[in-house]
Amino acid sequence: MRVDLNVDLGELPDEPDALYALAHIASIACGGHAGDASSIRLALLRCQAHGTRAGAHPSYPDRARFGRTRMVMSGEDLRRAVREQCAALAAAARELSLTVASVKAHGALYHDAAADRAIADAVILGAKDALGASFTLLGPAAGHLQGAAREAGLRYAREGFADRATRADGTLVPRAEAGALIVDPGAAAARARELVAAGHVETVCVHGDTQGAVAIARAVRGALDGP
Repeated sequence: MRVDLNVDLGELPDEPDALYALAHIASIACGGHAGDASSIRLALLRCQAHGTRAGAHPSYPDRARFGRTRMVMSGEDLRRAVREQCAALAAAARELSLTVASVKAHGALYHDAAADRAIADAVILGAKDALGASFTLLGPAAGHLQGAAREAGLRYAREGFADRATRADGTLVPRAEAGALIVDPGAAAARARELVAAGHVETVCVHGDTQGAVAIARAVRGALDGP
């Protein structure tokens, strides 16, 4: 079974078009930590041009800290925030006759949803409110998201990271710590091959804002497409 490359995109004003060409899935920021109507449309047009599947990348509504810090929110408020972000992407996609194929939480929300079932449920309910149940949820192999997704009738793709170091429990090493980022394309490709060989992922992520992201994504895509 093919393992997809997903790239977090729609976050920066000068994103290389090559990242969309290399990605199987573009997880597009849709207003929580980054992104607005203009950037969403541009990202979708690039997906359309390259045949890349479009995915929503909702987060805590925290642009000041780029969604990388936990916010204390009620379940209903979080559900509403995720719903609004996914709906914004879906509305723009409909105008281009595209569909939203996947959802992946961003930053702190990604980790919190894996650690806390209530947060996982709020993310899933918000996404389903906007998109129905036809999308695939991308998330970690361990934690609450996978089980919550299955119970909600969603497809789930377990994710690994080619450009980030992980701890023994599978969580990402915080960006502030030494060695957290893997910026050597060869090392990132080797990491991707390890993830695939272990058989625990259906998708591998490269972050669009990682230094040298194009070279990393190209190496990882080659590793995933290779024999």
